[in-house]
Amino acid sequence: MKRKKLWTLLAVSALVGTLAACGNESDSSGGSGDNGDGGATGNSWILGTTDAVTSVDPAGAYDFGSWNIEYNIFQQLMTVPANGSDPEPDLADCTYDDPQTITCKLTEGAKFSNGDDLTSSDVLFSFKRNIEIADPNGASVLLGSISNGDADNPGLADGAIETPDDTTVVFHLNQPDQTFMQVITSASNSIVDEETFPADDKLADDDTENMIGSGPYKLSQYKAGEQAVFEANETYQGTKTPQAPQVFIQYFTDPAPLKTAVEGGQVDIAWRTLSPTDLNDIESNGKAEVIRGKGSEFRYWVWQFSTEVGKNKAIRQAVAQMMDRQAISDNAYDGTVTPSYSIVPPGFTGQKDSFQEKYGDPSVDKAKEILDAAGVKTPVKIKLGYPPEHYGPNTVDEANELADQLNSSGLFEATTEDAAWEEYQTITKEGAYDLFILGWYPDFLDADNYLSPFIRDGGFFANNYSNEEVNSLLDKEIGETDEAARADEIGQLQDIVAEDVPLIPSWNGQNVAVANSSMEGVEDTLDPTYIFRFWLISKK
Repeated sequence: MKRKKLWTLLAVSALVGTLAACGNESDSSGGSGDNGDGGATGNSWILGTTDAVTSVDPAGAYDFGSWNIEYNIFQQLMTVPANGSDPEPDLADCTYDDPQTITCKLTEGAKFSNGDDLTSSDVLFSFKRNIEIADPNGASVLLGSISNGDADNPGLADGAIETPDDTTVVFHLNQPDQTFMQVITSASNSIVDEETFPADDKLADDDTENMIGSGPYKLSQYKAGEQAVFEANETYQGTKTPQAPQVFIQYFTDPAPLKTAVEGGQVDIAWRTLSPTDLNDIESNGKAEVIRGKGSEFRYWVWQFSTEVGKNKAIRQAVAQMMDRQAISDNAYDGTVTPSYSIVPPGFTGQKDSFQEKYGDPSVDKAKEILDAAGVKTPVKIKLGYPPEHYGPNTVDEANELADQLNSSGLFEATTEDAAWEEYQTITKEGAYDLFILGWYPDFLDADNYLSPFIRDGGFFANNYSNEEVNSLLDKEIGETDEAARADEIGQLQDIVAEDVPLIPSWNGQNVAVANSSMEGVEDTLDPTYIFRFWLISKK
């Protein structure tokens, strides 16, 4: 991700002040849908964030900055309600006819924000263009169950989507897939207007006139890296009732001015991302409220099996035995994160703390026994890698804390190296480090989203790990309809990961926002989906 020029706080404050003035002007218009406020009668408010936007077009986005816009201006066929886990109807009511067939009935009379009718043809168009565009920054990879599997010429599989009438969509999956109902809740699978979106390319982000959705808000202005302006959608017919006639997103390139802006009232809410030190400072000075919700953020260390150190199982197990996660939480993150002992976070079906069960508390003696039994000579030289900017300023603290733990044992000689994120993603695959840190937020709320992308044939990070038993179990659990049997299969996979150690879980994080005292409903949207639901939030 390219870093944009850092604004001065003066420029930020001036622009935010302009946005606030616009919001107040809108507030005076009253509560009538005739005034373009979609019936919302509350006050406008401003969200500040350091998240960058890759693309407003759902076909080109696979990141929270983009999804934050898309969840609010588009609809998905199904949605995960706040603090829920099971998909519920949004634009449609979808049900499994069998493990490979899903039928969706669209809301009668659904319309886009420009007044166009929304029909099954738009649904087919949206999924088809996502797969065919196959943008490298997009999430068409999530649609493998309805795609043709041709990497060179990706397309919708023959007969994958049937539209027998304007309000019916039938998905015919190419394999039993119990996660597909979750997949269609993703912002990347939003339904767009086939009359305004090009079929073979992304729509320009600033083309707000054609960026047409059917969600509770519509995007009226967008300037990359600066601001996004939303207005309540007067044609919206769903259950996500907007509270505010207008919402603004103000983009910051650095957490420091974001912290200053929320403390000084230039923005009403700060969400993603302030450092643990910033959050603790805000709590102590009382200038704003720190609101913590359940989260599913996952931070972990990946072994590269192409290096001599990384491919040695005894070394991998000894480091897993040595890692003191509580010390990482306390010393690197001021106690704001929770130690993780499994590849699957707490709260997901089949989750178990397999690393805790296998290794117990951190122990130098046990780590030495593992290395001695395998005939590994000590100290073992090991290179740790991390990206200094991508996951925030505390990443270097975690890398140094882990290195200190390993070095203090006398069993290892650990060194740390860093690289900018764009380069880091490449050189980790090329074997630049033995062990390197990555982070993950879920695409959808299912344990498989923490399994298949990580441990099937090297995972998305290409660490060269492969296990036929793992691949077989992954195929089995994704199509398993018996809940108890699936939970057992997911548990088996976690146990294998703790034995093979292709990666080491480090910690899980909460979903955190900072808000001033005039804001209500913020806590209602802070859940493991990381969907920031504008429609739940109001300003007194």
